Amino acid sequence: MSIDIPLLARICEAPGAPGFEKEIRELVLKELKGLADQVTLDNMGNVIALKKGRSSKKKSMAAAHMDEIGFIVTHVDDNGFVRFNPLGGFDPKTLTSQRVIIHGKKDVIGVMGCKPVHIMSPEERGKTLKLSDYFIDLGMSKKQVEKLVAVGDSITRRNELLELGDCVNVKSLDNRVSVFVLLETLRSIKKSRRKPAYDFYAVFTVQEEVGLRGANVSTLQIQPDFGFGLDTTIAFDTPGSKPEERCTSLGDGAAIKLMDSSTICDYRMVAYMKKTAEAKKVKWQPEILAGGGTDTAGLQRMTPGGSIAGAISIPTRHIHQSIEMSHKKDIEACIKLLAACVCELDQGDWKF
Repeated sequence: MSIDIPLLARICEAPGAPGFEKEIRELVLKELKGLADQVTLDNMGNVIALKKGRSSKKKSMAAAHMDEIGFIVTHVDDNGFVRFNPLGGFDPKTLTSQRVIIHGKKDVIGVMGCKPVHIMSPEERGKTLKLSDYFIDLGMSKKQVEKLVAVGDSITRRNELLELGDCVNVKSLDNRVSVFVLLETLRSIKKSRRKPAYDFYAVFTVQEEVGLRGANVSTLQIQPDFGFGLDTTIAFDTPGSKPEERCTSLGDGAAIKLMDSSTICDYRMVAYMKKTAEAKKVKWQPEILAGGGTDTAGLQRMTPGGSIAGAISIPTRHIHQSIEMSHKKDIEACIKLLAACVCELDQGDWKF
């Protein structure tokens, strides 16, 4: 199995800050044609694709959020420089001189600017820059900018996908790589002519980066018995890391989440996923994420009585920076593991 790099590139490069997921949603809807028995949208903009199972007695749901960290325009100053607020959590130190796109009346490319190091005081040079220290330079006067840009317009990063060795490198792998995994899981199920064990809801959610909002409402609507969160996770396998800090490593396989700051995964689901991975010869690694939560929390708790929930995570370096990196073999492993888990749920041991 090899992954569809052109499709992954289109998914990652499409804009879609929280609350502004229109373009990535349209791409997802196009790719879903022929892969599901029913596709619907809810009022928040979640895309819900139903693949009917061998049984309708229970329901399973997987969630991959479509939104990416971004910004929103708050002010245009007298010299045409744009100020902004974040939509999601950014690592400010990576923004200097990065290109961004303001999605106004038309897309406008700008560059993140800050005070040049040459004129910083010694005290300033030793301090970490804050988001408020940055502005966006469009190379235009205030009058020119205001013809195209207004307060409330969304802003996303501008970086194309590159293959670096065995990895892919692009903005917004968090969480577009999971959107890709979920689409390719549906494609794999169709190609193999298998059916999910139970009715399977593949949900492409909105506004995860600002509080799991799309997953919460879609879970309330679907009320699944089983839940699979799909998201990236930290691969801190770079120079300076300690073994106990690594969380995951690139190339070591799909990550089976044990817990993060918002979820302790159901031990029955964890055991089922491990057993399935081993039976299917899918390379995997355990994941404990000390900080950060995912849609898994909504899947687990936003349904009466809760769901039996776990998560498959894609190890990723440089998360919430201007560029991110994942290993192609890990992505393949995640697709294979999710497809097997969805199709064999009726074989799991779900007793306490």
